[in-house]
Amino acid sequence: MKSMEKIVSLCKRRGFLFQSSEIYGGVQGFWDYGPLGVELKRNLKEAWWNDMLTSHNELVTSADTPSTYEMVGLDSTIIMHPQVWKCSGHFDLFHDHMIDCPEAKRRYRFDQVRGRWVEYQDKKIFVATMAEAAEEADDVRRRGMKFFKLRNKDADKMTLGSESITLDQLDSTTDVLGPDAKSLDTLTEPREFNLMFKTTLGALGGEDDVTFLRPETAQGIFVNFKNVLDSSRVRVPFGIGQVGKSFRNEITPRNFTFRSREFEQMEIEFFCHPDQSQDWYRFWRDRRLAWYTSLGLSSESLIMREHHTEELAHYSIGTADIEYAFPFLPEGEYGELEGIAHRGDFDLRSHMEGKLDPQTPKGQRMEVELGADGKPKHRGSGKDLSYRDELTGERYIPHVIEPSAGADRGALAFICEAYSEDEAPDEKGKMQTRTVMKLNPRLAPIKAAVFPLVKKDGMPEVAKDIYGELKKHMNVFYDEKGAVGRRYRRQDEAGTPYCITVDTESLSEKTVTVRDRDSLQQSRVRIDDLVAEITQRIESH
Repeated sequence: MKSMEKIVSLCKRRGFLFQSSEIYGGVQGFWDYGPLGVELKRNLKEAWWNDMLTSHNELVTSADTPSTYEMVGLDSTIIMHPQVWKCSGHFDLFHDHMIDCPEAKRRYRFDQVRGRWVEYQDKKIFVATMAEAAEEADDVRRRGMKFFKLRNKDADKMTLGSESITLDQLDSTTDVLGPDAKSLDTLTEPREFNLMFKTTLGALGGEDDVTFLRPETAQGIFVNFKNVLDSSRVRVPFGIGQVGKSFRNEITPRNFTFRSREFEQMEIEFFCHPDQSQDWYRFWRDRRLAWYTSLGLSSESLIMREHHTEELAHYSIGTADIEYAFPFLPEGEYGELEGIAHRGDFDLRSHMEGKLDPQTPKGQRMEVELGADGKPKHRGSGKDLSYRDELTGERYIPHVIEPSAGADRGALAFICEAYSEDEAPDEKGKMQTRTVMKLNPRLAPIKAAVFPLVKKDGMPEVAKDIYGELKKHMNVFYDEKGAVGRRYRRQDEAGTPYCITVDTESLSEKTVTVRDRDSLQQSRVRIDDLVAEITQRIESH
């Protein structure tokens, strides 16, 4: 299994990711992308945008769905009208359960605290921990022995449960030793914690000026549905795509960038006829899973998991998650990369009429929640967000299929997948362990590196000319410092797929050596053909 510790170390050493505000001690749940990381993430977003919006040209041949569909883009604001979040359900329903430990002065997300039962003599307690999965058993054993005041030689007298369970699976928090507590029963009862970041508009900052940073990009698309429809002349079925920042005030952000408070989403809201929505749901599930494997994620490390009924969000008729086996998770467990949700007509209808009553069974018609005065508790916009088909004359509220991917989680998954250690010869032919990031060339931050073999005999001049020509077409790096073998190693760690070396033959034959990162094969290429050759190699992946 890959070491998350080594991956995190490489990310900082090579400039993929840094802790936000690190020189001031950092801010939990926020991360900065370094020179290599920002290029990787930008390439990932561009690959998504190109595949989903710019260049899609698919014919859907199912008898129950139309043969073509259109895709357009949008960039909506981070701060929206507060009523948007009331009608969408986020104001009332977007929360996690949290617990506090007054003794340790710590707060935890209820469903993230894991632990095991520990028994000594006639006393049985549940020892909770926030340790990583690989260290959980050892941490529980150590804290259990400390609680029972046992020495190492008496360790076998204490029984450690084999099953790891989360705190929310227990009937109560009685006889629980909190993750950072020394005494039993210090944890409070779980209570709801709204995940939206609150802020204020304007200079006065009164109660009427309260609003929120968006917890998702989707609502910006829904409230612009009619604007896009009228201005773009698109016909159902069609999709609106958006890439942008969202914010969630996570109780316990963890696992590197997997669960952060600021993150970026790549979302499509696909509008279709209600009778065809199940077909489109299956279509997008299959299509999105194939996208990840096409860019290099191993199919053995990916699963498609359909949500159980009790897991479904308040808006969802059906949801499937594309999940990846991240190294920080226990073997056999997966973390969400992307969710494909069948949202029905919940969103458009809620912004017309008001928020759906949470007690209404999924899939049924909107019922406006009423206040004590008998009027709608959360008024919709009152705007007509239905769709009229100009060819058939039929009017209906479209159903929505939402493929929603995390750009940060995607970048993390590709980093974890790419990290590799193998054996390769150094400049003297001696085999050494090599750390290499085997990123798909389309995602690689640097596409090619250009080296003069030595800093004399006109080689740097030729190398700089090649560097200048390639840089017009792609991100390229120039390096003339150190032995060429060390330069290769540095680029291997950066994930650069091709290294171009200018040597004595380059001066007379007008050719260079192109070395492939993964196969280590070297080939001679004419200088005049370099741009076309490297471009072709990148695009062939």
